[in-house]
This record gives sequence, structure tokens and C-alpha cells, in this order.
Amino acid sequence: MPSQNIFADIPIDLPDELTTTLASHTNLRIERIVSQGQISPEGFWYDQHEDEWVILLQGAATLQFEDRASELKLSAGDYALIPAHRRHRVSWTTPQEKTIWLAIFTSQAMHSGK
Repeated sequence: MPSQNIFADIPIDLPDELTTTLASHTNLRIERIVSQGQISPEGFWYDQHEDEWVILLQGAATLQFEDRASELKLSAGDYALIPAHRRHRVSWTTPQEKTIWLAIFTSQAMHSGK
């Protein structure tokens, strides 16, 4: 299988956030997410049934958690583990450059050995 590049095939104009599934398996999904000023809609909270480990490869972003008063600011190289059902949203991404996320989702079945 030939190698691929995480920074390839990103459109110059990005009117909407771009999500690309890079790999998936029964209890695992790896996505590249590209943002440029996009945020979660007002009042929207992600409430995922999977754990999400995310790292910023480029750019900057801010995550907001429903159960936490302060926000989590991320810049290139920063990563976080978001447990399943921890309600969160993206409250800011830098509009001046593309923010490139690598997100790894794992289901509870994987953790329990099922």
C-alpha cells in the first residue's frame, strides 16, 4: 500500500469543515478534520458514544465542555482525551489558517474486550 500524506488534498477554500475517514475497524475510527473558522452551532453539544482522542497537527482551536466553566485552548501538538458522553463543542478555530485535527474514536466494546 502506498503512503499517504495527512496534509494532502485539502481545498484552498473551506466554506465548511472537512471530515475525512482515514481508517476504520469494528471499534476504531481515525478521522482527519480540517477547520478554518468553523465552530459548533450555538447550543449544540457533541454527545458521542465513543471515546475521542484528538491532536491538533496545525492551527489552533478552543473546546468547551458542558461540565466545565473554563475552555480548553489547543495549539499545534496539543492533544486531549474526551471520554464517551462528555458533552463538548468547538467554540473557536483560527480563521487565518487551517486547523488540522487527527481524531481517533474508540468504542466501549473495545475497552471491555468485547
